[in-house]
Amino acid sequence: MTRMLSNRHEWSYPLFFLLLLLLLLHLHHGSTTPNSVAVAVVDYPCKPPHHSHYPFCNTSLPIPQRATFLTSLLTLPDKISLLSDNASALPTLGIPHYQWWSESLHGLATNGPGVTFSGLVNSATLFPQVIVSAASFNRTLWSLIAAAVAVEARAMYNVGQAGLTFWAPNINIFRDPRWGRGQETPGEDPMVASAYAVEFVKGFQGGGAMIGNEVLFGEKSFLGDGDDDDDDRLMVSACCKHFTAYDLEMWHQFSRYNFNAVVSKQDLEDTYQPPFRGCIQKGKASCLMCSYNEVNGVPACADADLLGMARNKWGFKGYITSDCDAVATVFEYQKYVKSEEDAVADVLKAGVDINCGTYMLRHTESAIKQGKVKEEDLDRALFNLFSVQMRLGLFDGDPSRGPFGKLGPQDVCTPQHLALALEAARQGIVLLKNDKKFLPLNRNIDASLAVIGPMAVSDKLGGGYSGIPCSSKSLYDGLGEFCKRISYAPGCHNMDLVSAIADSSFSPVILVLTGGGPLDVSFAERNTQIGSILWVGYPGEAGGKALAEIIFGEVNPAGRLPVTWYPESFTSVPMTDMSMRADPSRGYPGRTYRFYTGGRVYGFGHGLSYNDYSYKFLSAPTKLSLSKTIKRISRKSLLSQISKEDYEVDYVRVSELQSCSSLSFSVHISVTNLGELDGSHAVLLFSRWPKVLEGSPKEQLVGFSRVHTTSESTETSILVDPCEHLSFADEQGEMILPLGNHILSLGDVEHTLTIEMY
Repeated sequence: MTRMLSNRHEWSYPLFFLLLLLLLLHLHHGSTTPNSVAVAVVDYPCKPPHHSHYPFCNTSLPIPQRATFLTSLLTLPDKISLLSDNASALPTLGIPHYQWWSESLHGLATNGPGVTFSGLVNSATLFPQVIVSAASFNRTLWSLIAAAVAVEARAMYNVGQAGLTFWAPNINIFRDPRWGRGQETPGEDPMVASAYAVEFVKGFQGGGAMIGNEVLFGEKSFLGDGDDDDDDRLMVSACCKHFTAYDLEMWHQFSRYNFNAVVSKQDLEDTYQPPFRGCIQKGKASCLMCSYNEVNGVPACADADLLGMARNKWGFKGYITSDCDAVATVFEYQKYVKSEEDAVADVLKAGVDINCGTYMLRHTESAIKQGKVKEEDLDRALFNLFSVQMRLGLFDGDPSRGPFGKLGPQDVCTPQHLALALEAARQGIVLLKNDKKFLPLNRNIDASLAVIGPMAVSDKLGGGYSGIPCSSKSLYDGLGEFCKRISYAPGCHNMDLVSAIADSSFSPVILVLTGGGPLDVSFAERNTQIGSILWVGYPGEAGGKALAEIIFGEVNPAGRLPVTWYPESFTSVPMTDMSMRADPSRGYPGRTYRFYTGGRVYGFGHGLSYNDYSYKFLSAPTKLSLSKTIKRISRKSLLSQISKEDYEVDYVRVSELQSCSSLSFSVHISVTNLGELDGSHAVLLFSRWPKVLEGSPKEQLVGFSRVHTTSESTETSILVDPCEHLSFADEQGEMILPLGNHILSLGDVEHTLTIEMY
């Protein structure tokens, strides 16, 4: 069929299948049994009686003091041996080797060497791919998934099958449908990506609450109150990646190893950086991964200004890792420096603490001998690494006696986790088309079902960065639980199959799209014989059941697209153009719903339901005065400008405002379900400006809420921070808050908010 992915990554398979409705019937439910209880012993530092007496093992001391003392005991060869993801053992100190690289994007994954399914645990809960979970627009769901994955991660660590440092989430902006890894991200909107990052990191690093043998996610943390950031304990460690402006694997002669992302200060500030800023400032991530690419001529991992901003401006406290072999690319692909030693020196001085790969192991000693690296550069890196390990409890002695010591195989693939995976798939599936309310199907009519398409019988429903699921069933299997008479044909890959079946069928067909991103299916949208279109993405191990529940009306679909679906013509836009804003002078249409000016197959936020909904603004301010929040010096300057007849002030710089939080307000909303089915619903609140300033978005998502609706009206509130949600960046990268009328909209209902300076 027509596809957007001329730059398809090796793990992105945007396939489809058809459901040809002939007749139908009803379902039966399956079940999954969790692993039985088992115990294993892992090696650990500070083991008595010979290695527990060191001060770095003394849990009563502050972590910075412990980390500094441990560093002081190491020889130079010791220090160098720890600069790889596969850190060497230090036998004289009783410290075993440690693998930093484990993956947990949407469940424990096999991609990183730190996770293995060969042992007491042979599977883990496979949740929907991130782009599908993002379509739920449900912060609580994101946090619960992260907490569940964290519990399974700790459980697998306790039996020696995982590390404690995981390189997730991927929060790069999904700006181009040809990027195969967009499936790993929360989509194209910087506010949504930031919100996802915050919820994932907080849920993952804090976990749930253990009461007896029951895990109560989100009730409270396993850990302390975290008032002391330096001693803030971690259940597991999350890593925000890839910092920054990374979203190209291979396109023509460009690869991720040699691509220089030329990004304006404007786009960097209000599109590419907000997810990372939120991940660090609000999520308190303990790891940051720098990307392969250059940003404005400087390799990200060698950019002291970029990495320094994260630590010094955003307050990042954790370790910085390179993407795998990204240190090598500084010399070998990008030719940014003249030698291997220069590459090592540049990334260490920029702030990188650990190299995924062996480049530092092989070239750091030589760099020191040449005077390009000082031993204190290594000490700084090791301090950051040891601090995170100590926050994880790795130097607290026997982990079985720690707060997570009882977690084991019995806590993996639990009924609670499997139920959560099913709920996540239900909430993320998007109904794109439903002519004449063709769906849901009536289960009570004796009928048969024909399922056609190569993806229908596959149980590989996780997409990239997947592990081994607890009990994965195909989409065909899920439908078979509802229909006794069901048949399958493999069909083929191309668009003609869809149209041929639709044209020859005596009744409408249902088109189900899998895959990690947008496709041009405008032909199917126009075809009256295709009654309904559903996007399931990569829905995880429970996706088959979730799809069947939606098709047969047990669940009301409520997912919304977190990314714009462009027409095929978008492939003429150079993938290397990082600009967000449209530029008519060169025929550039811009990117994402905020700035794109071309035609769409489906827009950001599109998603149908079996019901219609109406909205009402219950309460929201009509005016907002900035007079009390403008800094005194700025106020005099602005007032003098207003007094000039030929000058009009259109905006205020956010940096000129003090106590921005005092401007925040809640928008109280009523949602009425006008249909017969109960179900959840994603409420999206947008803003736009009738008076367009140069570079302003066409519209901007300012908040969202997931609510459960019945025949009665349901109320919800969305908190709006004008400094964050109603602002955008000017050409100098300064965030500005436009004055005048801001139009808040819920569907076709609008509310006007006037922002005044006095």
